[in-house]
Amino acid sequence: MADLTPQAPVPSSSKRRWIIRVAGSTILLGGLFWLLPLDRVGDALRSIPPGVFILVLGLFLAGHVAAALKWWLLLDRAISPFLAIQAHFAGLAANLCLPGAIGGDAVRAGIAQTAMKDGPRVVAAGTADRLIDMIALLTITVLGLVLSARGDMDSGLVVQAALVIAASLAGIIALPRLLPLLWRIIPALPGRGFAERLATAFGALGRKPATLAIAFAASVAIQALLVSLAWWLAIAADAEVTIGHWMFAWPLAKIIAILPVSLNGLGLREATLAALLTPFGADAAVIVAAGLMWQAVLFAAGGIGALVLALSGLTRKTQKRPVQGEHTHD
Repeated sequence: MADLTPQAPVPSSSKRRWIIRVAGSTILLGGLFWLLPLDRVGDALRSIPPGVFILVLGLFLAGHVAAALKWWLLLDRAISPFLAIQAHFAGLAANLCLPGAIGGDAVRAGIAQTAMKDGPRVVAAGTADRLIDMIALLTITVLGLVLSARGDMDSGLVVQAALVIAASLAGIIALPRLLPLLWRIIPALPGRGFAERLATAFGALGRKPATLAIAFAASVAIQALLVSLAWWLAIAADAEVTIGHWMFAWPLAKIIAILPVSLNGLGLREATLAALLTPFGADAAVIVAAGLMWQAVLFAAGGIGALVLALSGLTRKTQKRPVQGEHTHD
């Protein structure tokens, strides 16, 4: 029997953002297909064996189970690990229809908040999780730069990258002290109580360096796995690119793909990756084909996440108890 429960209307601003991102992906993909030989893209896609795709998808899902447990650790294990995995895969499902990774993060946070009833703690863990992932991606980029340099690397670039990583780590620790300054400067600014609780939650994380170190090490391992899986697809598509060059380019393309101009990075990631790897002798058409196959992995994982969400009934549970102190935005 169909569910006749009235559904809350989607805000027009969210629809507008979604339309803009779909249009951005359409324009980017249209430009790529116009510039590149379509027969070469098609040949590269067909050269990837179905067995490779299935293995990559399986390992991708395993990596996200590990990512869910990393987030659970940052939540100080306040919910069950099984619920953390369910919530994480519900977020993957949300990424199929919500604009950007933040939409999936909001769904994941909503499920955690339903169980924990501690909005600031959930937000702090989610924000720290994202920041740690960004630092891990930058770390892998530096490693790729080192592997591909072969002795002629610009040491200044490595120093700059190391400084960015160190500054990002320091930001996680310094945020509890910096956040309250906003209300000292602008006392009438709303949300002070939530911000103070958020600062307290971040402070609690900052006092657990071992937890942050484990989360960072896990993030580097998980991101390295994902980078390697994407490279495996590229090699299967007959791309001539070394692992060092791929480690340098893929994390940068992934970071750039977060920009709110495409649907979950579709088109933008492929264009960025081709632009970064072409100077190293890679065939842009093959790189774009490998990127599109990676998008297929993401969509397949999102579909599996939707199945997990449907079977677990988490949607109904979350709707009964809305997130307190959590804002769904991009």
